[in-house]
Amino acid sequence: MSLIVKAAVKDALSEHNVSADFYETLDAEVAELLEDAAERAEANDRKTVQARDL
Repeated sequence: MSLIVKAAVKDALSEHNVSADFYETLDAEVAELLEDAAERAEANDRKTVQARDL
């Protein structure tokens, strides 16, 4: 399952070419950010992930 929307990334980087492996790496980075944020929320006894968890 992809966490990013390739079309949105392409639009945001419209002035640049984007390689296929960029999307895969970006998706992995986003997955790691989400996992870390969820762990911080749990460590603070919350089920709600908040901006401050990033």
